[in-house]
Amino acid sequence: MIWSALVACLWVLAATITAFLPMRLQMVPGIGLLIAAPALIVWLGADFGWLIAAVAVFAFVSMFRNPLRYFWARARGQNPQLPPEMTR
Repeated sequence: MIWSALVACLWVLAATITAFLPMRLQMVPGIGLLIAAPALIVWLGADFGWLIAAVAVFAFVSMFRNPLRYFWARARGQNPQLPPEMTR
């Protein structure tokens, strides 16, 4: 039970450090965090219940709303434009 909370804290710390990076350097660690988040949310939900998992899902969607919009548009066959700072 304590391990999932510890891993979640480390994930949050990694996300915070990633946010301090320049935009062009956020892509690789951001994708790693984006991929790891659903597994961590399921783990937290199994240990602490659905309410904690729901709060984690809302926080995840809030933090990654722009990448999630981009990937959703790509999945629908659209060609969304990246911000200029991402194309350098």
